[in-house]
Amino acid sequence: MKIEILGPGCPRCKALEANARQAASELGIADAEFEKVTDMGRIVGYGVMSTPGIVVDGILKGSGRLFPVEEIKALLQKG
Repeated sequence: MKIEILGPGCPRCKALEANARQAASELGIADAEFEKVTDMGRIVGYGVMSTPGIVVDGILKGSGRLFPVEEIKALLQKG
């Protein structure tokens, strides 16, 4: 599973990455690969107009706010 965190590296982006890592850990997803995406061209390519954003296996799951751990767990379980 590949999880991309979209954003310029702001505190909310870093917090989203931490929450995503915690969610994957709590779900026992040992093979989760994380990537920070700071390139605005790639970010806009996903249709994101407001960061941070989270992409799972190439599919945008949400953007524009800091998602809590429980919500990220639900996103990861949906596939």
